[in-house]
This record gives sequence, C-alpha cells and structure tokens, in this order.
Amino acid sequence: MTKRKELNVTRRAALLGMAGAAGTVLARSAAGQEVQVSGSNRPVAPDDPTKVPGSRWSSELGRRSPYEALLRVPSSTLSSSETPLQDLHGTITPSDLHFERHHAGVPFIDPQQHKLIIHGMVERPMTFSVNDLKRFPAVSRICFLECSGNLYHDAPEQTTAQLIAGMTSQSEWTGVSLSTLMREVGVSLKSSWFLAEGADAAVLARSIPKQFWNEAIIAYAQNGEAIRPENGYPVRLLNPGCEGNSCVKWLRRLEFSDSPFMTREETSKYTEPVKGGVSRQFSLVMDARSIITFPSYPDTIEKGWIEIQGIAWSGRGKISSVEISTNDGRSWQPAVLQEPVFSKAHVRFRYLFKWDGKETVIMSRAIDETGFVQPTRAAWIAARGPGSGPYHRNPITGWRLKAGGDVVYRVEEWS
Repeated sequence: MTKRKELNVTRRAALLGMAGAAGTVLARSAAGQEVQVSGSNRPVAPDDPTKVPGSRWSSELGRRSPYEALLRVPSSTLSSSETPLQDLHGTITPSDLHFERHHAGVPFIDPQQHKLIIHGMVERPMTFSVNDLKRFPAVSRICFLECSGNLYHDAPEQTTAQLIAGMTSQSEWTGVSLSTLMREVGVSLKSSWFLAEGADAAVLARSIPKQFWNEAIIAYAQNGEAIRPENGYPVRLLNPGCEGNSCVKWLRRLEFSDSPFMTREETSKYTEPVKGGVSRQFSLVMDARSIITFPSYPDTIEKGWIEIQGIAWSGRGKISSVEISTNDGRSWQPAVLQEPVFSKAHVRFRYLFKWDGKETVIMSRAIDETGFVQPTRAAWIAARGPGSGPYHRNPITGWRLKAGGDVVYRVEEWS
C-alpha cells in the first residue's frame, strides 16, 4: 500500500513536470478533475471525461473552472474596479468580484487590534473590539451597494455592461444592527446625526442622518465569510439603499451629534450641482436603475428568439416592474421579474424577444414601489440641468443590435 501511494505521487509529479515542459499545466475542473491548460490559457479537456479518473486529491480552497475567466476591470488610477455584470447569474455577486472603490489604497488591519469607538451625544462612550461586536445578536441582509458615480458617461460603442455600470454589486451582509449598539451606549434622543469614520489613509468620514439609522448594520461578514479587505475588513458600515461612499469601510469611529459634520466627502465631494445654481447635499439614496446584461457588447446574436436579461435595483425599496423596449423607446412591454424580489436589492429580469434581423435598439427601465420611473437621459438632464455633476446619474441605457448580429452600446450625448 505504501509503495503504491509513493508511486502515484511520483508519477503525478512527473506528469506535472512534463506538462510544464510542454507549455501546459494541470488544473482542476469544478468537479476536481485534472485538465490541461495550454500556454495560451486555453483548457484542453479529455474527449470523454467518463473514461478518465478524476483527481484523487481534495484541496484547501475551491477554484473556478479554467473555462470561467471572470475578472474585475481596474480603473486607470487603480482606485476602483468594476464587477463583470454581463458574466454573472442570479443576483449575488461573488465576494472576489464585488466592485471596489477606495481613496487612499486598501489598509492592512489586524482584526485583533482594531477597535470601534462610539462617543459624542451618548450616555456611555464605549470601545468595541471585533470580537465584542460578534457577541451581539447577528443580523443578515441581502442588498446592493453602488458607487454614486456609477456611470461611464462618455462610453463609446465598444463598451461592456461592466464598464458602463459595473460599480454595483450585491451580497449577503452579516453583522450587528446599529440600533443594538445605540441601546448599548445610550444615544441621546436629541442626537440626529452621526459621523462614521474609516481607518484608511484618507480617514474617509461621512455624516449620516437619523432617517437611515433603523436599517444600518455594522457588518463583519460578506457572503458567509469575513468581509474582503477591499470591501472594509474587518468591519464596515452598511446603509441599505444609500450611496456606497456613505457605507464607510474599515470603520473605526461613530460620533453622535445634533448636526452634520460637513466633512470633505459631503462638501467638496459627493454633492450635485443642479438647476438654479444650487447643489444637492446629503442626497444619499440611490434612485431606481436597470441595465440589460444580455445581449450586450461584445455579444453576437442571430435572427430569431432571444431572451433579454438584466438587473434592476432601487435604494427606495423593491423594484415593482421593469419594462423593455425593442424599438428604441417607441413602445414598452413588461418584463418578468425573477424571484426572489427583495427591498433595496438587485432583481433579475427577463423578456422574450423575436428579433427579425433588422437594426434596432433595446432598452430597459426600472419602476420601484414608490412609483419612480427610471428616466431617459434627456429627461434626466431636463430635471437636473446639463451641468450637473457625475453623481447619481441613472438614465436609461440601451444596446444597438446591428443587422449583422453585432451588439454595441447605444451612444448618447450629455449636452
């Protein structure tokens, strides 16, 4: 028995060596079966997998199939990266594909040393370790997060859904309710704001008004595991439905007050100039939005039946319906919402369309439970003004189906 085991290990090592010499390496499939991957990263699977024994070895960490190349796209400044919306299924974003946005890099934090201080207008200022937070009753919430600048507004035709709106993702977040900690420290009834401050080099801080406190969570887990470093490890603030910048990552301090703190991120940044020479401030809620993820660039389609698919979301509650236009907005038809439909969460929609092979434009628009209808770009500009800033832009977007079957982004001007 010992000799056979030694022989198998030696033979496997020899195979790995030969594969490397030949410009290939052995990888495991999702089922654990070893496959060859060529130097060009093209996997070479056996013709009949039922004739080849699978891998005998379990692993410490699961990996994607070599046939699935899912990646975020980092920005040129390396301060953000987008989720590959067009490659995903369902509504939960894998943690390693959740979009990221940071202002001074991702801090390296020891969870045993990290502390959350809660003070200000409270009866008992307190300091909590990460383990202290985990001792409180846990809550979980499935909801989306979205950067308030989530729109590639100068996108050319050759742009994917990932680059247009990939700074939104969805997870199951787990942590302790803010209300639980508020009772623990005895927040004053006169308090109406709190400052959330992060432990990154930017010391990012935001003022959060009372209207968002009931749903807020101090989260330490994401999709069943500890939050990833780029998403706030070891703890972050989660304000469901609010812009991502307000959901402060690497959270180290909460200070309660009766007025906002007017930080950098809510004065010179994250405010929107609107018509009349004024600016919107503390406009935290993300409006209803949708995007078609299939077909989209760089897909190529054929004449006949196509199932249009995409996601919709709203920071004001549930998506009540999604409508599809297959004729450049001249008429709209209801799509089917795929269950489950949660409040302040991505929902997937579907619409069966028979394409006649002629050039056309397909679009989607979201309607939430408050009655808000996702606007066209022209309507958005008319309401906010042509000089409005880069935040909270949620116009209808579309894809042009060309006669040959190529799918490209429908380009629109902001002027």
